[in-house]
Amino acid sequence: MDANSYKNKMNRRHFIKNTSFGFAAIQLPAFPYDNWKDLIIGHGSHQYKVDLHWGALNANFYPVKDCHEMVIDQKGRIFLLTNHTKNNVLIYDASGRLLDTWGTTYPGAHGLTIKDEGGEEFLYIADNERHEVIKTTLDGREIMVLPFPKESGKYQNPAQYIPTETAIADNGDVYVADGYGLQYIIHYSAKGELLNIFGGRGTSDEHLDNAHGVCIDQRDAKNPQLLVTDRMKNQLKTYTLEGKFKGSIDLPGAYICRPVIKEDFVYLATIWSGASSSGAGFVSILNKKNELISAPGGIEPTYSDGKLNPMHQSLKVFHHPHDVCVDKDDNLYVAQWNSGQTYPIKLIRV
Repeated sequence: MDANSYKNKMNRRHFIKNTSFGFAAIQLPAFPYDNWKDLIIGHGSHQYKVDLHWGALNANFYPVKDCHEMVIDQKGRIFLLTNHTKNNVLIYDASGRLLDTWGTTYPGAHGLTIKDEGGEEFLYIADNERHEVIKTTLDGREIMVLPFPKESGKYQNPAQYIPTETAIADNGDVYVADGYGLQYIIHYSAKGELLNIFGGRGTSDEHLDNAHGVCIDQRDAKNPQLLVTDRMKNQLKTYTLEGKFKGSIDLPGAYICRPVIKEDFVYLATIWSGASSSGAGFVSILNKKNELISAPGGIEPTYSDGKLNPMHQSLKVFHHPHDVCVDKDDNLYVAQWNSGQTYPIKLIRV
């Protein structure tokens, strides 16, 4: 970094420090309870207090359009991805204090994954307007771009490819979910070489309909697998790392976003619920057996004859939750799509 770049960065951080707080024009989501500060949501072992003010900023300086996804680095900093090109990435500490911003060239910023690769962490941005996946350093320097996978033989032009998420294996392999395009999972080497492509639209169990998210599930260390969102079928689907279909996890009434794993639990922002109702989102939490055990903002999960009964929203805490980020204390940060350009909501574990 040269002297001028360093000076500009320091000036920006000074500006952030002096303009992040104390604004009357902060937008907050609608909430019908006078005593929301005392409200506990969720069920069983996973219950939370609601903090609607976490991370709220002056939208004149730090506007967000859709708050799509969030990740945490090893220093505990929280990276929020938004498709507002004034600042695509907002970096917070756990208290909600803004630390830094970067990014003006990701108009379709949608998926955000973080991975430690040999002692250095990198971000992977799935941009569904650029029809690309972009690998960057934590301060925004681009390292690699994965364009539409023409070499797969499945795509004729970039417009068919609308990536929504990535998952990165320990060996550096990259899995891309084409959740708004032709519904394939594309598997690359760490160098960006196409290795495999599977899923896609269709009527068989291995096919996908809105393959919105993908992650690597290592809860069984001897048998790592992929978890893939099949939103319109209200399912999570499991595949081997080589792309062989294994099975489905039924979540009736839950229109889920990407799976996020911490320890034995899977966390899913549920963007709609019931009969795909607008504004009817909640959070879904699964245990190691992939049973739904808590649904903050939703009804209590119940099973009949081993099958989950249909889910729906119970409290208007969330509008369209799009991602869940889990910190070291098991607090949750929920980013929302199409929700009045509001900032994330924090759920404090109790």
